[in-house]
Amino acid sequence: MDPEPDAVTSTSTPNGITTILINRQNRRNAVDPSTAKKLYQKILDFENDASQKVCILAGAHGTFCAGADLHEVAGMQQPQSERENLQPVKGRNLAPMGPSRLQVKKPVIAAVSGFAVAGGLELSLIADMRVVEEDAVFGVFCRRWGVPLIDGGTVRLQAIVGLGRALDMILTGRPVDAKEALAMGLANRVVPKGKALEETEKIANQLLAFPQLCMNTDRTSCYYSAYDAESFEDAMRNEFSNGVEVVSVESVKGAALFKAGKGRHGKFDEPSKL
Repeated sequence: MDPEPDAVTSTSTPNGITTILINRQNRRNAVDPSTAKKLYQKILDFENDASQKVCILAGAHGTFCAGADLHEVAGMQQPQSERENLQPVKGRNLAPMGPSRLQVKKPVIAAVSGFAVAGGLELSLIADMRVVEEDAVFGVFCRRWGVPLIDGGTVRLQAIVGLGRALDMILTGRPVDAKEALAMGLANRVVPKGKALEETEKIANQLLAFPQLCMNTDRTSCYYSAYDAESFEDAMRNEFSNGVEVVSVESVKGAALFKAGKGRHGKFDEPSKL
């Protein structure tokens, strides 16, 4: 019997917003192997559901995620077969924190409250954006216990905030509050306590209103440029070859709407979904 059937919950709306919630209050939403598997599967379910367009990733009870469950790590003198989530990287397979080896195929927004530390910081980095409550704290707190970043922290953090800032956080393990996180680009928005989920829902609904092929093509190009491109020319070639395919599908129709008077003077309050 699963001891924590509700450690990860998922809800979806008819218009296409999936909300995945980590719910382990007694461990400050720290992730054990069972929770990692559930998170991983929930993200895959979101990717594979054509009706769902944007994912919100959040933690319950005022905390995003305190990282890996160190109670589990302390007991790792057990057979390797019981530690199957500590697999070497093989493409998009299960990681210790669950979905952290994935470049998720559709937009993800993290609603960060309380602590997003150690593996919880790494988990927040799989999102495209982080909406952060004013009292939230990021940090590589696992520095104190000899637990390495093996869920993308050394890969994604420096790509998001720059090498110097990333190394400051990674080497010292110090706490970074919401204000500093916003200044360094780790946080995209800072909101009052208790409002992160509400704000992410607003953003998600805004994304739903845009032409989806164009938005996701641009998103994919950004990730290719950040992680996969062999050169500037390669990145530019990829951007063009994929972007040009959107023109006949969405751009011509969108330009016709603009010509007809929609969205003038930078207005975003008119539906642009094609």
